[in-house]
Amino acid sequence: MEEPRPEKVAVVTEVRDRLSSSNGALLTEYRGLKVADLAALRRSVGDAGGEYRIFKNTLVRLAAADLGLTDLDALLVGPTAIAFIDGDAVAVAKSLRDFARTNPNLTIKGGLLGTTVLSAADAGALADVAPREVILAQLAGALAAPLQKMAGLLQALPRNFAYGLSALVEKRGSEAPAAAAPAAEAPAAEAPSAEAPAAEAPQSDTPPQDTPEQAEGDQ
Repeated sequence: MEEPRPEKVAVVTEVRDRLSSSNGALLTEYRGLKVADLAALRRSVGDAGGEYRIFKNTLVRLAAADLGLTDLDALLVGPTAIAFIDGDAVAVAKSLRDFARTNPNLTIKGGLLGTTVLSAADAGALADVAPREVILAQLAGALAAPLQKMAGLLQALPRNFAYGLSALVEKRGSEAPAAAAPAAEAPAAEAPSAEAPAAEAPQSDTPPQDTPEQAEGDQ
């Protein structure tokens, strides 16, 4: 089997390294674009934080196979140029979409975000996402209101605690005389009742004398 030429091996290595080190990649077909158009597209992608390069499909397939990205094969049809993403993926996707609006010869075929393969529809949706700065600003605004409310609650906590403690002391003070009243009535409750039964008289050892009626009956 014929060994691949060193220059091809170098290109495969370069593509493999760029795919593995970048945040993602968007694959495009540039058929019909002029040299001046390609130069303008490279500048636009570069300003967005990417790098626009043209490679042969066969070499890109070999590089993708080394990384286990065989799903990219379906996108490697026709003249292919790759926009490697080194910064914000949304910004690079927008630069390609905006360029394609005025240059219909540029077609976005899909791409790669991390290890996830993107279809053409996915790449278009990525371009519609709000920029990172806008998302961060919206997130900061959403968090600001709850944080300001929490700060106000924390600031009011000492005042509310002091007010509550003062109210509790006043309430206890007003209830103190009422609580002492039952104690004053306690001695009266312990006094013996007038209706208590009298104590039984002690029994005498002297037997009772017979009454006259009993004496007559004994005769």
